[in-house]
Amino acid sequence: MAEKEHTQIILNCEKLERRFALLRNHRLEEYHIEREDNAPKPGSIYLGKIINLEPSLQAAFVDIGAGKNAFLHYHDMLQSDQEMIEIAKEVKKQPQDEDESSGKSSRRRKKGGQSQNKGGKAFELRNRAVKYGRKITIDDIPKLYPAGTEIMVQVVKGPIGTKGARLTTNLSIAGRFLVLMPYSHHIGLSTKIENSAERQRLRKILASLDVPDGMGLICRTVGEGRKSTFFKHDLNILLDSWQRLEQLVNTRKAPLCVYSEPNLIERTVRDFMTDDIDEIIVDSEPAYKLMTETLLRIGGKKVAGKIELYRQPTPVFDKFNVDSQLNDVMRREVKLPGGGYICVDETEALIAIDVNTGKGKRQGTDQPELILQTNLEAADEIARQLRLRNIGGLVVLDFIDMRSSRDRDEVYRHMKKLAKQDRAKTKVLPISRLGLMEMTRQREHESLLDTVFTGCPYCGGTGLVKSAMSMSVEIQRELQQLLHQKKWRGRALRVVMHPDVLERLRNEDASLLEEMERQSGNSLSFRSDPALHYEEFYLVDPESGAKIGEHRRQVKKQG
Repeated sequence: MAEKEHTQIILNCEKLERRFALLRNHRLEEYHIEREDNAPKPGSIYLGKIINLEPSLQAAFVDIGAGKNAFLHYHDMLQSDQEMIEIAKEVKKQPQDEDESSGKSSRRRKKGGQSQNKGGKAFELRNRAVKYGRKITIDDIPKLYPAGTEIMVQVVKGPIGTKGARLTTNLSIAGRFLVLMPYSHHIGLSTKIENSAERQRLRKILASLDVPDGMGLICRTVGEGRKSTFFKHDLNILLDSWQRLEQLVNTRKAPLCVYSEPNLIERTVRDFMTDDIDEIIVDSEPAYKLMTETLLRIGGKKVAGKIELYRQPTPVFDKFNVDSQLNDVMRREVKLPGGGYICVDETEALIAIDVNTGKGKRQGTDQPELILQTNLEAADEIARQLRLRNIGGLVVLDFIDMRSSRDRDEVYRHMKKLAKQDRAKTKVLPISRLGLMEMTRQREHESLLDTVFTGCPYCGGTGLVKSAMSMSVEIQRELQQLLHQKKWRGRALRVVMHPDVLERLRNEDASLLEEMERQSGNSLSFRSDPALHYEEFYLVDPESGAKIGEHRRQVKKQG
């Protein structure tokens, strides 16, 4: 029988930054970072204003008060509107005396608050498509949403690089056990709840809840095995949040944030506090009190008792060996248990991950078995690295070539199994004829590297600088050009450069410089300056001390 994993959540709370680490048997499995900035957070809802429509992109640019206009594709404006039309038709078909014959419908309307009242800006925004009276198509968007129109939108992807936030009109508010969908009448369950009897039980609970007309619910994975009381309490909290949102919409003007996604501390309680978590260690007393009070309310004393306040002088991430593991995450090359390694390269277009056997050799193991075992180890590490680095978009995996189709299928099935365990939506394709596996992973935030690092001012993000030989060629070329000018013939010249470049000139290229002196009749001297960039040098007139010419690396700005 396998030993149960010991699972910990470590929270480090500072003034400018909050950090989250999930450890299983002391091994880092998930890592999140949140900084104090004004960037729109995925999940936050805004009352925005459409600035302009771009028919060629089939998109609207929306001012949500974030500095850079957000992007709203036409397709993300259709689904919720279409659902609202269907909801309106269903309401019209109901008997006039339903409120009198069944108190259930009446209670639902009341609980929905202003969302059910025929008045106010929130109601008008919510029912714009209903007034249109027919099925909405992409061609109808410019008529329904002209420039200057106020619109309620939700951030699905935060700003990344030079791009603004990505939006949708299909709103949802996540709770502990439920997700409220104000613009949908869909009632559903998380696909990760697989037991058919449990799914049937949960459907009955959801059907019994007083959900306002025109609103939908999804039961989250953490709701599995919970009693109906938990769902009722969660629904009341979600409906209260929606009422506050509507009050803001009715009384304020765009652009305005009307619902802010909870911070990292609150999201930890909402999204990560499951039964398999053994303890949560937090180094902030206010965060400790907030989490304890919340868990006492929604989970009871047993769950709240898992939280521990860390008071030791050693930083909590050092104490639990998180920072040292993070250093490995930042490296391009990551070692595998059997001696192989993977190389992770992030580019603007895609993420490329290469798998290598390295020095991996197992006694009594033939080559195909070694390759298969290395690829399976690589799949485990790749899934972990994607989570830790918060990598999203298109990912291409170059596994070691396998001759056996059975081995290729095994690696594919293993990768699919690992992808299902990822919180981010992930799609994996089989290994192609070229030996490559393609996958996509949902991207909501910048990757960890983009969050922590900024572009190098020297290399401009290329990771490359000119070699000492290249710099020697450029210096000699510049000297030749200067020595052909009459005013410098026979005079002394000095060149200042990086020490590594000077080393090249003094050794491999010394004879070339001596020949240059003989032919020109000039006296040439060379000096080093450690403060100079590798690709920087300048010429000096020794008599006056004035610079004759200065050469710096030209870095093209991105964006």
